Amino acid sequence: MSRVRKRALATGSVSTAAFLIMVNMLTLVTSTTRIALSRSVHHHRHHLHRYASHHSLSKKSFPCPLWSSSFSFCLQSPRRSTSLSLSTACSSASTPPSAPRARPMAAAAVESNPLLQDFEFPPFDAVEAKHVRSGVLTLLKKLECDLEELERTVGPSWPKLVEPLEKIVDKLTVVWGMINHLKAVKDTAELRAAIEEVQAEKVKFQLRLGQSKPVYNAFKALQDSPNWNTLSDAQKRIVENQLKEAVLNGVALEDDKREEFNNIEQELEKLSKKFDENVLDATKKFEKLISDKKDIEGLPATAVGLAAQTAVSKGHENATAEDGPWVITLDAPSFMSVMQHARNRALREEIYRAYVTRASSGDIDNTSIIDQILKLRLEKAKLLGYNNYAEVSMAMKMATVDKAEELLEKLRSASWDAAVQDMEDLKHFAKSQGAKESDDLSHWDINFWSERLRESKYDINEEELRPYFSLPKVMEGLFNLARTLFGIEIEAADGLAPVWNSDVRFYCVKDSSGNPIAYFYFDPYSRPSEKRGGAWMDEVVARSRVLSRDGASTRLPIAHMVCNQTPPVGNKPSLMTFREVETVFHEFGHALQHMLTKQDEGLVAGIRGIEWDAVELPSQFMENWCYHRDTLMGIAKHYETGKSLPEDVYRKLLAARTFRAGSLSLRQIRFASVDLQLHTKYAPGGPESIYDVDRRVCEKTQVIPPLPEDRFLCSFNHIFAGGYAAGYYSYKWAEVLSADAFSAFEDVGLDDSKHDLLGLVDRLSKKLGKDSERRFLLLEVEKLHYRFSLNFEDVSLHPTHYSGITAFCQLQHNAVPTTTSVCMGQRKVGVMTIFRY
Repeated sequence: MSRVRKRALATGSVSTAAFLIMVNMLTLVTSTTRIALSRSVHHHRHHLHRYASHHSLSKKSFPCPLWSSSFSFCLQSPRRSTSLSLSTACSSASTPPSAPRARPMAAAAVESNPLLQDFEFPPFDAVEAKHVRSGVLTLLKKLECDLEELERTVGPSWPKLVEPLEKIVDKLTVVWGMINHLKAVKDTAELRAAIEEVQAEKVKFQLRLGQSKPVYNAFKALQDSPNWNTLSDAQKRIVENQLKEAVLNGVALEDDKREEFNNIEQELEKLSKKFDENVLDATKKFEKLISDKKDIEGLPATAVGLAAQTAVSKGHENATAEDGPWVITLDAPSFMSVMQHARNRALREEIYRAYVTRASSGDIDNTSIIDQILKLRLEKAKLLGYNNYAEVSMAMKMATVDKAEELLEKLRSASWDAAVQDMEDLKHFAKSQGAKESDDLSHWDINFWSERLRESKYDINEEELRPYFSLPKVMEGLFNLARTLFGIEIEAADGLAPVWNSDVRFYCVKDSSGNPIAYFYFDPYSRPSEKRGGAWMDEVVARSRVLSRDGASTRLPIAHMVCNQTPPVGNKPSLMTFREVETVFHEFGHALQHMLTKQDEGLVAGIRGIEWDAVELPSQFMENWCYHRDTLMGIAKHYETGKSLPEDVYRKLLAARTFRAGSLSLRQIRFASVDLQLHTKYAPGGPESIYDVDRRVCEKTQVIPPLPEDRFLCSFNHIFAGGYAAGYYSYKWAEVLSADAFSAFEDVGLDDSKHDLLGLVDRLSKKLGKDSERRFLLLEVEKLHYRFSLNFEDVSLHPTHYSGITAFCQLQHNAVPTTTSVCMGQRKVGVMTIFRY
């Protein structure tokens, strides 16, 4: 059994339970709470845009002025932007009568609207709320004309069907993506209002596109034509995806049913947007002003400095770390510091209660919104011929409802006894420290006493590790790892592309020959007044042959990574917790998948088109490297002295990796289970409330019952405002896969100095002989699924979704054997085939 299976992943809880199941032991194994809604309390969010799915699929949370460095630009000055040609011969019928007409715009106004420019890098610094209405409505009118032309001339061939479709899809994805991104990182009331004004028209066009029968019939004809066998695997993948998604978007519905379906989609879009805004507003609304230093005893210097810095930003100009006042918020860095370190139990209770009741009262109460969302999702499922919304969600995923529930139950039962023991250990330790609450620990005590027990048991203090994890060193080490694994160079390119905040960094990714292959933005710090909580990665643009700017070279992919980690305090750089380090590695895994793809078919390049329960594989795979000695020692340098992390501290960190893994595993299983329950068995308007469902799930997944007033569902963005509805189990599903992928690396050795990735794959190949990669990948997946007594044939794994070894080779060298191309060829993905966030 490989080492990774023995100690599991510290980045989620699945490996923990996975190992327990494998050896039929109830001893703990991995985890450090990685959940879409939190790593403890951190939120993951990722976004994936499918043209027919009008959902912004989301993902996670965590926390420099960013360090100065010499900039190495990858390109010459960016091309001067020119405006999009918007003159059309489209008939007036192309604009629906109910659409708000775009106000007459002078040519100069169109020319000056940054959303309508032909840009190489989006003008994030220039887009304002005033540009949204005119820009989006003008664009939609142009795209409506393009769609009419496509429907008039469409045929079952690539040039007459897919290429013009990709151009339509991409333009809307990029422009709306810019707007949505700015709302997530630079939210204002004006921007919200502008989006609300045009959102209905945007959704209407997406429905019109997704339900286009001429387009659907052309895809069907292409699939049935003699030319089908001449298509590449990637092209076949596109056709199959488009046909499935069209059905899920109501293409088969007629008249009244289609109208009902479209009304549901419009309402769901509004409700999800309102849910997300309420969570942000509730988080921003809470502020706890503290003037007595005794009330913040126990908080580490970093947290005290941040609280004083926050106070200054709230108008307390004379606030200092030494004398206060201090402001505590519900933003992750502030909230977690209090929960883990504040000796003031009353303060912990107040902050905890505020956190678990966010967006559950007054005019920002999400309770009724949740009920409406669940009711409409069920109605949508019935219209499409499904029993419940979970079945709709699973239609484009690897798993089925039964298999997801089966996995969660196996993990739950394997973790339960260990979690019970965790609680007993905590009570015993608290009692030994003279804590009055030791016999009746509550939720606001768990993190505090867990930290004290961890410090005692492993002689390790997470706050004392911060000086060894400065953001500049962490990023340098991460880029070195990427060089070793993928043969790429990452260079700062600040100034090459406009950014939305002065803290945002811009990077160029180059291949081994020094040629640019991708770019990405990195927005690291928490900004609770304007930035959504969590951490996420999303595409800015995808790699594409069709959308080449010069007609010759492929358009290169661009991504953005967003975190909410601890900002710099005073003259110090951002000093990170180890969890924040893991978060950066996690999001970088998603970004690599998007950026390193070699697939030129834009509709399946990068993160596009992958099953949602596979999206976490690359991210969780990358987290494993945080515990790899050479990697960790490469980033863990004291920001002042430059000294490496002491060897004994590294060993303690490694030992503490599985601390309270059973409890952390159950926490994720609670989230995943209540998600599936709400989307399968819950009856909106019935005798059981959404909170009843949560409490029922908690009876089996929480050693301490939730508070009666716990309303965590009201801030569960992942399933009510993101892409994880009936899909939160994906974190566990993909974690199992990522454990297997990393174990393959461990089986052949992780000594970076002795072999590169291609050599590693070659060594694996020699173990299995001819056609080895494919058979190895199949073997790994079969082994994985049988390990959990799951029926491999029923999992509906696509051939692209085997282990990641060959795809790693692919993305580095693009020289995989033919046998592997059969296995992975649909999308010569970045980072791993099954990983495409």
